[in-house]
This record gives sequence, C-alpha cells and structure tokens, in this order.
Amino acid sequence: MFIKGLGTAVPPQCYAQRECWEALLHSARFHQLRPRSRAILKKVLNGSNGIATRHMALENLGQAFELTPDVLQARFALNAPVLAAEAAERALANSGDRAGEIDALVISTCTGYLCPGLTSYVSERLGCRPDVLALDLVGRGCVAALPNFCTSEALLAAGRCQRVLSICVEVCSAALYFDDDPGVLISACLFGDGAGAAVLANDPGGKRPVQWKANGSLLQPKSRNLLRFEHKAGMLRNILMPQVPAVAAQHAATVLDQVLARAGFRREHVKGWVMHPGGRDVQLALREQLGLSDHDLRWSAAVLRDFGNLSSASVYFVLQTALGDSAPNGYWWMSSFGAGFSCHGALLEVG
Repeated sequence: MFIKGLGTAVPPQCYAQRECWEALLHSARFHQLRPRSRAILKKVLNGSNGIATRHMALENLGQAFELTPDVLQARFALNAPVLAAEAAERALANSGDRAGEIDALVISTCTGYLCPGLTSYVSERLGCRPDVLALDLVGRGCVAALPNFCTSEALLAAGRCQRVLSICVEVCSAALYFDDDPGVLISACLFGDGAGAAVLANDPGGKRPVQWKANGSLLQPKSRNLLRFEHKAGMLRNILMPQVPAVAAQHAATVLDQVLARAGFRREHVKGWVMHPGGRDVQLALREQLGLSDHDLRWSAAVLRDFGNLSSASVYFVLQTALGDSAPNGYWWMSSFGAGFSCHGALLEVG
C-alpha cells in the first residue's frame, strides 16, 4: 500500500494559549473551580508546555464555556463534515485523483456521534460514487489513524478497492468539560480541532512515494481507565491520568521492537520518526524510552506547537510536515497511541 496524497484542515480561528487564559479569567466557570484547579489552568496555559496556538471551531473563546449537550453536539455536527471534506479535497488534489475514483471511504472520530455517520455527509460533499464503500470507525481516540490505515490496507490487499480515502477528524472543542479533576483541566488546555486525510492505493504516486511496509499493534485493556472518554451530564468527559506518558512510551517501544524484529530491521535503520505528538510529557517519555533526540521529534513538536494535540488527526499533520521538510529517504516509523490503552506502529519506506 502507498500513501499517494495527504491533506489536512483546521478551523480558521486560531487562539494563542495566553488568549485562552484571558478568556478563562473572564468566565464564570473558572471562578467556580477550586483554587488548586485554577492554579493548574494558569500553569498549563501560561507555562512552557510545548503548545503556542490551537485552532478551534469557536467564533470566540466565550463559546468554550457554553457547555450543554445540545450545544456541543451541534458544534460537532456542523464542523466535523466540513473539516473532513476539506482535508479530503486537499488529499485528492495532492494525489491527482478524483472523488469519483474512490472505492472506499474510511472515517474515524471520537469527539462526536452522527447516525448516519460522517461518511454519509463527507461522501455527499465530495461527490463520491453512490456505490462507495462507507465505513465509520468510532471511539478509537488518539490512536485511530493507524487502525484506519490498517482497515484500508486490508481492502486494498483483498482487491476489493483500488483507491481508499482515509480520514480522521476531531472537533475536540465539542468535547470540552471543566471540573476539578486535573486530567479534565489539562485536556481542555491541550486539544485542538482538525482533520487529516490520505489517498491510499497499491500503486505509488506523488513526488515522494510513501509505502506502508509492515505494522503492528498492542492492546492493553487493563490500562483502559488511564485514558478514555466517559459520559457525564450528557457530555463527553476525558479521563487522563498522570501515568499516560510513561505507559504510551512503553507500549510504543514494544510495538516498534516487535515490528522491526519481524521485518528484519534494527532501530538504527529508521531515518524518520512520525510520532503522535501527545503532549510535552509524552514527548519527553518517548525520548527517554526510545532513545530519541529533539531533532528526531522535531516534526511532532512543530505540530504540537502550532495546533496542539489533534487527537486522531495528529499523525497526518506530522507526516505532512516531515514530507515537506526534505527529510531523508529511507525507512520511517509512524506511531499512534491512545484510548484502550492501545498503540499502533507502522514501518514506512519513503522515496
């Protein structure tokens, strides 16, 4: 399987972390929190946490505190199809393919729910054929991009499809929640909105062929409660425990070693690292566990700085950044991890 084309999209509204802090100060919800919680928000939004700006589907930051199930669901329903279609159109333009040539549309999300799913709305916007195979993969969290690619690879390998459009879209501003739990507060300071898309096929395309060579995964349900969504008061509430960075790095190392051993490679063969950005602490844990440098994680750090954590869409942004940075040809490692607790990795060959 080859990644023929890539595209990304974010809402036009971009907010600096300092702006988010100022908006919080003027919100009634902030003053309902305990002093310790207010101190956490101040530290995260004003400190050096690796994030400078985030794009969010909010006309103004005051809307971040309009937290009712109906408002949040309407935000997702309005923005998710638009962002997904914009990213898809850019991926198609990048690959040189037309929407009518797409045989399957695979869309992942975790920040909202629609029935019929996003594939119905996105296929309509793109002008896909009525017989396009439409698959909605819901509830995978930040890890979802690579399971999405794996599903697409299976369709291509089976001969069922010649062209698959893979999309991950998250409207994290539709899953905002504020209470006195530190993980909830950090989540509100960490995530942004965006979508990534890739045109996948069995033949190469574009200036730099990107071939999917081997992949692996790890699922540890016993760690499920470290990172997941729950429903509370009719809204999504993110559970984010302090152990997540260390667990993510451990699982990422395990999957990397398993896939490389199976493919007959060593870590020194990897010339580029396309890692889910997570957050500052996640990147520090990855550095330590995998023996990586700031230079190795520069593309992940750049995406985190400019967009925050985009959940499942993040690795599309990181891969696009790497390809645009004259990164060396050869073998690259792409990895995503998140709710479950689950981790996926793939060995790519980039020309």
